[in-house]
Amino acid sequence: MEEQNPYRSPESAITDVAVMGDANLAGRGERFGASLIDGLIMGMIIFPLMFVGGYWTAVMTAASEGHQVDIGTMLLWGVIGFAVLVVVQGIPLHASGQTWGKKMLGIKIVDLSGAKPSLGRLLGLRYLPLQVIANIPVVGPLAMIVDPLLIFRDDRRCGHDLIAGTQVVKAE
Repeated sequence: MEEQNPYRSPESAITDVAVMGDANLAGRGERFGASLIDGLIMGMIIFPLMFVGGYWTAVMTAASEGHQVDIGTMLLWGVIGFAVLVVVQGIPLHASGQTWGKKMLGIKIVDLSGAKPSLGRLLGLRYLPLQVIANIPVVGPLAMIVDPLLIFRDDRRCGHDLIAGTQVVKAE
């Protein structure tokens, strides 16, 4: 019979989170291309809204007076930007876990078990946290640089993937 040692560390089965095989993961180039396409789509919508809404005038006025746009204006346009994201990308995200850019390049967002995440999870965990952080002076721009650089990890998951528990794979 084995002697009981009260100071021995407990034993338990430890398993790694199942990440899909490398063969099914979307390539870094595909993800970058999809991000560019999505950025162009969003830019074509939000920049004219910012012009009509007076954001560019506020930025130019603040710059000519030697200061930055007030935080309230920045936050307002952050909320407007997120609302536009929800309207533009919400339909394909809900239907297939793809943004328009991902759909065009044949990749999709899945959870770590390979299932399509809910729209609430995608918007609330994958997109919203970085949208909020991006509006924080100094920290925001740094976070927006570090987030995509994490794609160079072995599992090819960016910071927003780690937060949301998602990964991007090739669509079948």
